[in-house]
Amino acid sequence: MKRRTVLKGAGALALGTGLAGTAWAQSKTKVGFIYVGPIGDGGWTYQHEQGRLALEAEFGDAVETVYQESVPEGADSVRAMTQMALGGADLIFATSFGYMDQVLEVAAKFPKVKFEHATGFKRAENVSTYSARFYEGRAVQGTIAGRMTKSNKIGYIASFPIPEVIRGINSAYIHARKVNPNVEFSVVWVYTWFDPAKEADAAKALIEQGADVILQHTDSTAPQAAAEKAGNVYTFGQASDMAQYAPKPRLSSIIDNWAPYYIERTKAVMDGTWTSVDTWDGIGKGMVGIGEISSAVPADVKAEAEALRDAIASGSYHPFTGPLNKQDGSAWLAAGETADDGTLAGMGFYVEGLTGEIPN
Repeated sequence: MKRRTVLKGAGALALGTGLAGTAWAQSKTKVGFIYVGPIGDGGWTYQHEQGRLALEAEFGDAVETVYQESVPEGADSVRAMTQMALGGADLIFATSFGYMDQVLEVAAKFPKVKFEHATGFKRAENVSTYSARFYEGRAVQGTIAGRMTKSNKIGYIASFPIPEVIRGINSAYIHARKVNPNVEFSVVWVYTWFDPAKEADAAKALIEQGADVILQHTDSTAPQAAAEKAGNVYTFGQASDMAQYAPKPRLSSIIDNWAPYYIERTKAVMDGTWTSVDTWDGIGKGMVGIGEISSAVPADVKAEAEALRDAIASGSYHPFTGPLNKQDGSAWLAAGETADDGTLAGMGFYVEGLTGEIPN
C-alpha cells in the first residue's frame, strides 16, 4: 500500500509517496488535484479522491499524485495550482466549476503543463474540460421521487444557479411530473457546494414546508441526517452513494465515477497523446452511476426506474424530450424533439410548471 504524507496549514499540499520535502523523480508522471471541499465530505470531493486513489492503484510507482483540499474558488485556487505547477506537476485536475478562469490564468503561465477543468466550458491548447451528464441521473431520481412522495411536495437543495444545477432541477421535475402530475417542487438556493450547517437548515426548511422527499446538488450528508431525524422523509445520495443512510431515508443515489477518466487522461500524458478535448459523458459511458435502489422503494417503482436508467444508457431515450415548454409557457421542444447539447450546456431557464425565479 502506498504511504502518503499530508502537510497541514494554509496552502499545504498532501503529497504522494516519497515527496516529503524532496523532488519528484524525473521518471514519474506527476498529477495534481485541486478540490473545492474536504476529501471526507462524503459526496463530490470524496468521489474525486476515489478517482485519484484509483489512479495510483492503476499506475503504481509510475505516477506520483499531489492534492489540496478545501480550496476556495478564486485567488486561492491560483496559488494552489501555481504551487503544483512549480512543484513539477505534468497534469493538474481542477475539480470545480468556479475554478474556470483561474485554470486559464495559470495554464497560460505554464504552457507545458496539462490542465483538466471539471464542469467548465473554457478551453485552451493545454486546457481540457470534462463533466458528467448528471441530469441523466436526476431523471431517474425524479421518477423515484414522484412515485414515493405522499405529500406531493418535493424539495431541492441547490448550490449555485449555473447551468449544471439548473439542468438537474429541470430533469428531476420533468420526470417526477411524468409519473405524478400533482407534484410540486420547492427549490432552496444555499450558494455553497459544501456547508453542512446551511445544507441542514435548507433541508429543515423544506421539511417544514411539507416536503417528504428531498434532492440535493450539494456535497455533504447533512440533508440525509436532517431527514433521518425528521422521520418519514426520503433523500438521495449526491455524487457518492451515501449508503450509510440506506434503506431510509436514502432511496438511491447519483454516483460520479471519475476513475476511468483520470486513468485515461493520465495515460495520454504518459504516452504523449494528450490533446485538449471537451468530454461530457453520462450513464452509458459509466461516468454517471445510479446507486443501489433501497428496499424502501417498491419493486414496481424500482423496475420503472431501472428501465429508465437502461433506456438512457442505451441512447433510446433522452431526458429532455418534447413536448416541453419554458417556464413562461413559450414553446421549447416539440413532441419527440430532443434538446441539443448547446442549449443544455448554457441552460438558464426553468421548464413549465416550476415556480420561483432563478437567481442572478
